[in-house]
Amino acid sequence: MDLLDWHRGRLSSRRLAVLVKHMPRDSAVTRELEGEAAEWTVTDYLLAAAVDHLAAANWMFASVNTDEDADPPEPPVPVRRPGDTGAEDGAASVAAGEERVAAESPSRSDLMRFFS
Repeated sequence: MDLLDWHRGRLSSRRLAVLVKHMPRDSAVTRELEGEAAEWTVTDYLLAAAVDHLAAANWMFASVNTDEDADPPEPPVPVRRPGDTGAEDGAASVAAGEERVAAESPSRSDLMRFFS
């Protein structure tokens, strides 16, 4: 399709708008408009959530089953998703995720009370 057809009057503005709106997810226009989120599908978001929940469950299990004298295990770092705030480089994104998880993490006594 030649975009000059719009200029020549052979392609209506409405038809052009429909074509642009319904471009494939891997098109350059969609990537420019939506950014990194254009590459993520619902399945990708669900998989990231499943990974985060499994990591949290493993962390809770390890926290409850460690000796009281031992250092507690490090909290899991959530999978980075499109639109997460923070810097684009991985280290800053991981640090922001660790801070968020640490702020929401239950204490050892909370976990012991929950699992007993």
